Amino acid sequence: MWQLDPHTKAKHDLLRSYLGGWFPVLSSYNGRIVFLDGFAGPGRYKSGEPGSPIIALDTLLSHSYFSQMNCEFLFFFCESKRDRFESLAQQIQGYKEANQPWPQNVKVQLVNSEFSETVTSLIGHLHSQKRRLAPTFAFVDPFGFSGLPMSVLADLLSFDRCELFVNYMVDHVNRFATAGNVDHHLVDLFGTSEYKLVGSLPPGASRQQFLHDLYERQLTDVCNFPYVQSFAMINKTGHIGYYLFHGTRGIKGVELMKEAMWKVDPGGGFTFSDRLAGQDVLFTDSAVDTEPLRQSLLAQYSGRRVSIMALEQFTLIHTPYKKSHLRRPVLAPLEKAGIIQVQRPGRTGFPDGTWITFP
Repeated sequence: MWQLDPHTKAKHDLLRSYLGGWFPVLSSYNGRIVFLDGFAGPGRYKSGEPGSPIIALDTLLSHSYFSQMNCEFLFFFCESKRDRFESLAQQIQGYKEANQPWPQNVKVQLVNSEFSETVTSLIGHLHSQKRRLAPTFAFVDPFGFSGLPMSVLADLLSFDRCELFVNYMVDHVNRFATAGNVDHHLVDLFGTSEYKLVGSLPPGASRQQFLHDLYERQLTDVCNFPYVQSFAMINKTGHIGYYLFHGTRGIKGVELMKEAMWKVDPGGGFTFSDRLAGQDVLFTDSAVDTEPLRQSLLAQYSGRRVSIMALEQFTLIHTPYKKSHLRRPVLAPLEKAGIIQVQRPGRTGFPDGTWITFP
């Protein structure tokens, strides 16, 4: 076991918040859903804080709507290190004993093998049974960049309604991209050798941005995710330590992740960040700066008449902001200043059916 550092706590808070919305939505129209933790760890941290497996289980069992979720929940916890696996098994057993009677619709399977081996075996079993994987949320949080092949992610997530939340250690990748001694791991990671082009770029942010864009493009092209969001994790020195990537095939998944992102209090000087219109957007609900969103909308829709629904979709998919940042914080001041013209079905606000004309 090791100490829980601030950035890991931020990831775990985000995971808990997202699953709190994902479980009830998916269980409402599926007979089974799966949570897969690819690098599960020992189950607890030195000071007793729960690891991601117990967080996932507890988010479900303590959910206010759990009794109404008529669905089978299958949890796969994969950990390759033997000592960590044994610790994880003890922690899961202790959690189950403390939550008796254990609900019959919640199944837990622990796997002591590499993530890629586990996924390959699972997919092979499903194919042999001529079955498809149930809607799955794959939480993939490795300690580096090895053992995470893009091809394995593509096979796993090719099934309908599967989602990915992955920690992409861009700082480590940037450090070893031109070393030449771990190329096989990097080719697996990206599913291409294009990362080697980073060697022709000057040191600094441009290299990191290139590696970010390449990974994002591969998640879109190889894994077939139409919606890929990335969030920089900025450390106390102001540098990007890694990116959190979320891939989904449904706009509802984008909306849930945005809500979760803005809800999390990073603490400890660790901050979520993204960029829009040349400016950093920090994920904290206190004093949200919506100026980048305002400028982006004015540029995107200049001279056009557009529905409120289209503006919401643009905000969700193409910006770091969530829907609630659009109407009152951005559109209301624009209308008051006479910059936009609004046609609405009612007298006030921006209800569905509203159309906005931009200058």
